[in-house]
Amino acid sequence: MIRIREGALTVQGSETNWRHPQEQPLRRLISDNRAALGSLTVFVAMLLIFTVANPKVFTTWALYSSVFTTLPVAIFLTVALVFIVTVGEIDLSFPATMGFAAWMFALIVKAGYDPGLGFAAALISGALLGAFVGSLVVYANLSSLIATLGMNFVLRGLIQIFTEGKSIALVSLGDTFLFKLFSSELWGIPVQIVWAILFTVFAAYLFNRHRFGVHVHIVGDNPDSAAQMGIDVKQVRVMSFVFVGVAAGIAGVFSTMINFTWWPTAGDGYLLPVLASVFVGGTPTWGGVGTVVGGAIGALTVSFIQTGIVGAGLSGFYIQFFNGLIIILSLLGHRWNQIRYR
Repeated sequence: MIRIREGALTVQGSETNWRHPQEQPLRRLISDNRAALGSLTVFVAMLLIFTVANPKVFTTWALYSSVFTTLPVAIFLTVALVFIVTVGEIDLSFPATMGFAAWMFALIVKAGYDPGLGFAAALISGALLGAFVGSLVVYANLSSLIATLGMNFVLRGLIQIFTEGKSIALVSLGDTFLFKLFSSELWGIPVQIVWAILFTVFAAYLFNRHRFGVHVHIVGDNPDSAAQMGIDVKQVRVMSFVFVGVAAGIAGVFSTMINFTWWPTAGDGYLLPVLASVFVGGTPTWGGVGTVVGGAIGALTVSFIQTGIVGAGLSGFYIQFFNGLIIILSLLGHRWNQIRYR
């Protein structure tokens, strides 16, 4: 896959498309963001259905405020996981990494230290765990699927062993500057969602405009060609795991600040929803192609499914059905809307 945006040539798979330099900006914007726009279409259609089913619930701000309070945790994880899938790997250890990093944060805050120090500890521990997992995959040449799944069990087991399944209450956290900065409200809007949007913008820039993002695309598309171009393929793959670890650390801290409590199971419930969000968002499974903005929209879609079903007055038994339906329909839509590069 080769794209020369400044010029007229775009090579995608076996097709060569000539773009006129004076192509309309709107048409080019739509063409370059088809996956994200497809995800947005699915979300809007789903929301319209829920609104028609129960307009009283879905026209009140309280519902959206509730979702926006917890949604950022999923966005942090999903956006980072787009890098891993695009580089041609998978990471199933992020739930335990999130729980471990949040544990470090909780221990430091409980000991009476500044929560900012705990936040830094969470980021560092997440990055180190990401580097360790990435090294297992890249330098020990293990399957990322098996290695990260095993690491998820190992980390979760260590947490349970050392804590004996006990939670950590952080009742004083609400009076700290860190809480007011990251988990308060601004004009009735949960400030967490603002940070999630900023993180998405930063990740989108890193993914689409920065050298690291370009290398992620190239390595995921063809690692042999990337190596011949002088790209350190192993380093790019490891750094993708590190980025997921950092994002898991951020997600762990935000999750802890929502409930003022750290739980030994923190992160467990995010494995399947986050993976679903990545693929619903338009990132395919074969590597080399992805969309950060689409991933964030995918997280928004998946997060609204459970709330929407209950708000529409349906039984909770429908949740699994609609989860699968939305995922399948989204993937079908992306298949029709997106050129398969391989």
